[in-house]
Amino acid sequence: MKNDPTKFISDRIRLERESRGWSLSELSKRSDVSKAMISKIERAETSPTAALLGKLSAAFKLSLSTLLTRAEDESTRLARKSEQAVWIDPDTGYIRQQISSAVNNPIELTQVTLPAGAEVKFPATSYVFLRQVIWIIEGCITFVEGDKCNKLNKGDSYILGEPANCVFRNEEQEPCVYLVVVVRQ
Repeated sequence: MKNDPTKFISDRIRLERESRGWSLSELSKRSDVSKAMISKIERAETSPTAALLGKLSAAFKLSLSTLLTRAEDESTRLARKSEQAVWIDPDTGYIRQQISSAVNNPIELTQVTLPAGAEVKFPATSYVFLRQVIWIIEGCITFVEGDKCNKLNKGDSYILGEPANCVFRNEEQEPCVYLVVVVRQ
């Protein structure tokens, strides 16, 4: 993301919370993220991880991509590669590049690079209001959806089912690059 992504994200989370009339306590209950952590995020004292952003975006009934796009406040029809929002998870090095935004469109495309050895977890609540397809561009990942574990290789695609806790795990020595196609319901 351009400029300071932590500041953009902190402002957006506060705006989403306040626009709903929620206190920090209410957002904490809805997201299962502590009030102290939300407060640190809103004050831009810490950069949230992908897992934390997944919980917060789910509480707002937004996809993580939509939350990040709103934080960037860019919703043009043409998304030049040099202008696409990029966010890096400070915990895992997971890179999200927003190929197309869904601010005014029910479909969004996000390219993700999951470093070797990295793992990202998302709660079932992150998937309640959307449908997703994962397509592996380079490398491979182990994708756990609830109690189902799938090894996905280059060229494989996977349609997510009913909302379940999910884990994206790269057990390989090379990064995995995959496309996430999201359709909001």
